[in-house]
Amino acid sequence: MREKLKGNIMLLIAAIIWGTAFVAQSEGMDYVDPFTYNACRTLLGGVVLIPVIAVFRMLEARNKDLMDISKAASVRFTVTGGIICGFILFAASSLQQWGITMTTAGKAGFITALYIIIVPLIELVIYRHSSLIVWICVTIAAIGFWLLCIKDNFSVGTGDLIILGCAFFFALHIMVIDHFCLKKCDCILMSCIQFFTAGILMTVCMFIFESPDISAVFSAKYTILYAGIMSSGIAFTLQIIGQKRTDPTSATLIMSLESVFAVLSGWLILKEKMTIRELSGCILVFIAVIIIQIRQPLSEYLKSRKNKTTEEL
Repeated sequence: MREKLKGNIMLLIAAIIWGTAFVAQSEGMDYVDPFTYNACRTLLGGVVLIPVIAVFRMLEARNKDLMDISKAASVRFTVTGGIICGFILFAASSLQQWGITMTTAGKAGFITALYIIIVPLIELVIYRHSSLIVWICVTIAAIGFWLLCIKDNFSVGTGDLIILGCAFFFALHIMVIDHFCLKKCDCILMSCIQFFTAGILMTVCMFIFESPDISAVFSAKYTILYAGIMSSGIAFTLQIIGQKRTDPTSATLIMSLESVFAVLSGWLILKEKMTIRELSGCILVFIAVIIIQIRQPLSEYLKSRKNKTTEEL
């Protein structure tokens, strides 16, 4: 229980950082292009983790039970997981940064949170399990997305669709992390590898598709530092460690709160405003996210009640 609480707190901190990072990402686009911004912040996230890994190794050497890094941690799984996560993170972050140039930070946060709905849908396709509650949540989320993004002429913004694609890749990211965490991988090292993998891919794209300017990068330094150190280096690492300490249901529910913090930070810092229709869409998306995460505990409770009633009869 204590380990689960630690994991939940880590994930909550990560959600707060991610939510407020939408503001930094939106502001950073005033100075540099998406690949340039992402390359700088992602590589910075990897660099930040190097001394962290060194400190963890020193602590592990002093006290074998202090760290959550087992001797059985497989180097092969750690490196493989880091590279795969890096490719997925590259796709997700690139789409997110591109899409945020065409929509608001608040809307981007809520659309990104749809990865919580996409995860069970992917599981549905892979494992062929059909659940009525999943389809109900998908319907609610779809209505919420329509209210949030569809304009009066029944068209959806390009930026909103791009962010939706980003949500799909973040859903894959969560599932891959869960898979490799079960392999007793070195969480922090895997996080570091994923940042350097994604950062290298973004740097290549930066030189191919953009014309990076060092003076522009310097102008965006504060947003890059926040996104690189806090959102990339710290928050994604907290996600990996937190997911290892708690159950997937609690993890995804807590991480979905980034959408709430994104709207709040966009309203407080960027003075963004939403219409009643858009706010209604946000509420429906959030309701779908909550329901999809409590479906398993609820079904287990109803099943236990049914069994108890049967025994009494």
